[in-house]
Amino acid sequence: MSSKLRILVPVKRVIDFAIKPRINKAQTGVETKGVKFSINPFCDIALEESVRIKEADKDKVENIHVVSVGPAKAQDVLRTALAKGADNSTLIDVGDEEVEPLTVAKLLQKVVEKDKSNLVILGKQAIDDDANQTGQMLAGLLNWPQATNASKIEIDGETVTVTREIDGGADTLRAKLPLVITTDLRLNEPRYASLPNIMKAKKKPLDKLKPSDLNIDLVKRLETLKVVEPPVREAGIKVETVDELVAKLKDLNAI
Repeated sequence: MSSKLRILVPVKRVIDFAIKPRINKAQTGVETKGVKFSINPFCDIALEESVRIKEADKDKVENIHVVSVGPAKAQDVLRTALAKGADNSTLIDVGDEEVEPLTVAKLLQKVVEKDKSNLVILGKQAIDDDANQTGQMLAGLLNWPQATNASKIEIDGETVTVTREIDGGADTLRAKLPLVITTDLRLNEPRYASLPNIMKAKKKPLDKLKPSDLNIDLVKRLETLKVVEPPVREAGIKVETVDELVAKLKDLNAI
């Protein structure tokens, strides 16, 4: 494995985090028409960390490759990633198909092998399905060590040290490259893409592939029967004394 880092950063196009999702009329999923999309916040953090690693030591990083599995419109998030510092990009065009985490992991495995990546940094989850599975599945398919929910990353030669926040403290993991890392929110604060860099990004490579180019079938293992809004919670009540609280709890048969 090359001593230089070849970093792969998967990024996902999701409904913007500032928008409240609505269920579509057919109740088959979330309404996507006329809705603003942007890069998944956790993916943005993974990208920012990759760029910071390169900025800290340009001789350490050979390449930062961003890849997105999604519709043709996902080119927008790839261009944004290129404007923020990625070197090249790939869109795996799946049309309007919703792709499950295992299939995404299989597609990414092919890209890792093709690109000869030795470090994958990706968001721990996407804010649309909140699956938190792709990174772990990818590590399993590659048979690589993994460090999830990273709040700090340190790289010293072939050794990577990752700090994770846990209940009541921090957990430190150390592993050799190649490695899969998933990022938590506290790892960093992503930068904005400047206008000059957005213009420069238009000249950076953006390859387009189909799943069939990687010999992967979009097999669905799950079926969504119905999507509904969560039930509206009733307003709570305030009590003045402990005795009144106990009485209310007894009325509800809670104690």
